Amino acid sequence: MSDSPLIHLGSLMRSSEDAHAEGELDHLNYEQGGKTQTLTFTEPAPYEISVNSLGGSEMYLQGSFEPTITMECARCLREVEVPLELTLGTLMRYEPSADAPYLEEAETGEEVLVFGDSTLDLSGYLAEITLLSSPLSVVHDPECKGLCQVCGHDLNDGPCEHMAGVPVEEIDDDLGIPQSSGHAKQNPFAGLRDLQVPEE
Repeated sequence: MSDSPLIHLGSLMRSSEDAHAEGELDHLNYEQGGKTQTLTFTEPAPYEISVNSLGGSEMYLQGSFEPTITMECARCLREVEVPLELTLGTLMRYEPSADAPYLEEAETGEEVLVFGDSTLDLSGYLAEITLLSSPLSVVHDPECKGLCQVCGHDLNDGPCEHMAGVPVEEIDDDLGIPQSSGHAKQNPFAGLRDLQVPEE
């Protein structure tokens, strides 16, 4: 298990020999907003990376990364394991003045990984690719019934006291709220619906 995904580019920069790195990661440490963040994987995430020279200070990185991350179900907040299969392909440019690797947008619109050390730590790059490739939301099951909007009970475990007389099939698929039911009327703002506002 690797602590960090390092790839050594010294030989490539001297003689244009391709560089290669592979291994497994259980987490990635990366910088965000000046603070160190940790992205943890639910199982060892294999990676395989190759870098070849394009001439001068430019190179091309390609490979694969297969992390499995944990997200919360959008309806009931249960943990969901989300496997990702990422295909890597990024232009690179060596700039000795770069203190740490970073991504910038080239004039062509492509992203370029800029680095200044021949021993390149790809933690930040892989973390960013992983976060950008993750889905915005997931559900643990397509039939997830969500949470009771009154008491927070997980409706997948059965109805709660607010469900009395409300068929389970009337639950809204997205929010777990019974539609047009007594359950929905227990919304704390439901009473405002009948409020008479005096005319000015």
